[in-house]
Amino acid sequence: MNSQNSNLEQLSRTIAASLLRIEAVALRPHQPFTWTSGLKSPIYCDNRLTMSHPDIREQIADGFVQLIRAHHPEAEVIAGTATAGIPHAAWVAQKLNLPMIYVRDKAKGHGKENLIEGVVKPGQKVVVIEDLISTGGSSLKAALAVNEAGAQALGVLAIFSYKLDKATSAFAEAGMPLHTLSDYPTLLEVAAEQGAIRSEDLELLQAWRANPAAYGAQV
Repeated sequence: MNSQNSNLEQLSRTIAASLLRIEAVALRPHQPFTWTSGLKSPIYCDNRLTMSHPDIREQIADGFVQLIRAHHPEAEVIAGTATAGIPHAAWVAQKLNLPMIYVRDKAKGHGKENLIEGVVKPGQKVVVIEDLISTGGSSLKAALAVNEAGAQALGVLAIFSYKLDKATSAFAEAGMPLHTLSDYPTLLEVAAEQGAIRSEDLELLQAWRANPAAYGAQV
């Protein structure tokens, strides 16, 4: 493993520990959460909580800068997804001294009916910042909006990913690179080491990622 990969792996563990510490991520293997879609899940992630912790939001911004320098050094514009990706995109854009835009989930119903706020020029290379990847649909929609505006979405970066097969397949099919600061498997590793989850629950938590639809019947 080269030093860059080693640094990114350590960063992933650090971010996972930070999310656990502030309870931005909650694990309940025997009392699952219900997502809006109706899916039962042993994990709930609210990365908006990171905004209230200067040390953690700094970790995240520095991590995104590392990912951009490693994978998209040619980036010319930083785009945040509405709403949770916006503050992180702003902090990253400030660190890199780059322009920032944000992408709405749908066009405004009044005025200029903008889908993208801010200035992006045809041909500019854009990195999209997201807070969380579940199925990947909304993030890919934002990246597509950037391309439809005449710019070029280089890829999507996110704080955390559940690393579901559906999202992996969606990004692969779209040909859109995805890199995250941390993910579900890393989180489980760190949580187990900290004693935040029991060893006998680890298999159940891992089973959810392998087959989310079947998880509700197991608990």
